[in-house]
Amino acid sequence: MAGSSRKVIFAALAGNALIAITKFIAAAMTGSSAMFSEGIHSLVDTGNQVLLLFGLKQAKKPADSRFPFGHGKEIYFWSFVVAILIFAVGSGVSIYEGIIHIRHPATIENPQIIYGVLGLAMLFEGAAWFFALNEFTKAKGKWGYIEAVQRGKDPTIFVVLFEDSAALLGLVVAFLGVLLSQTTGIAEFDGIASVIIGLILGGTAIWLAYETKGLLIGESANLHVVNGIREILLNCNEVNHVNEILTMHMGPDFILVNISVDFKDEIQAADLEVTVAGMDQNIKTAFPNVKRIFVEAEARRVHLNSANKKSLDA
Repeated sequence: MAGSSRKVIFAALAGNALIAITKFIAAAMTGSSAMFSEGIHSLVDTGNQVLLLFGLKQAKKPADSRFPFGHGKEIYFWSFVVAILIFAVGSGVSIYEGIIHIRHPATIENPQIIYGVLGLAMLFEGAAWFFALNEFTKAKGKWGYIEAVQRGKDPTIFVVLFEDSAALLGLVVAFLGVLLSQTTGIAEFDGIASVIIGLILGGTAIWLAYETKGLLIGESANLHVVNGIREILLNCNEVNHVNEILTMHMGPDFILVNISVDFKDEIQAADLEVTVAGMDQNIKTAFPNVKRIFVEAEARRVHLNSANKKSLDA
């Protein structure tokens, strides 16, 4: 998964860097507010890809005494930072720039330059978007697209996909803003397009922040993993009852598992050690993303609390 994430990010990084330079040159030559906002958009996206690559690098750092479970959550933190930057910088500057040009409209010069730049940008952004969509489709498996975003544990791919989708939509808005300004003679349309681009970025940022928040706080493994672990435990002859299975993603490929089990009373201490070792091996073989397992031997619990009931009924 990490390899796919890097390919998607590098593809987006290369495209956005070139597009940002082109857009700023076009904005300087034409005076278009929408084109300037699009330049900011691509510049922010370029910076975001750098942050995501940095997050992937940090997440690979080995565990130590201060971080005994490793640094896998770094990628969740930096994905959240990306969402904040899109909102604060991309959306904020675009809306501000748009309002300025609505209050003080200026005639666009050489609109043909803008159309040419927008056409190239759509081509490059479209290629990056298709690549990100293809990798996301592979990663999502049988889930629907919305469900895959909600259940996915690697935010890097859908962050880039959201960014590219917002970029394509922003290009369409910029094109319409320039076209309407040129054909109607109403220069305010250019500023209005800039405001709309800012709102698109703001909406994208809010959704990204919402989706990455749960991962950053400590989201559980997907239900099929929890149920699979439960089935493995119940198939163990020495287990009388499974009280509780608590899981948490410490990174896209690192699941921490805490298990409370009621073992049969007649089991000997030596046999218990062998049984726990067998549980550990079977679970990790079935689910390679499970890296650490802690087993608690407890008497059978008859009543589950409401949070556990909710997780089991989901």
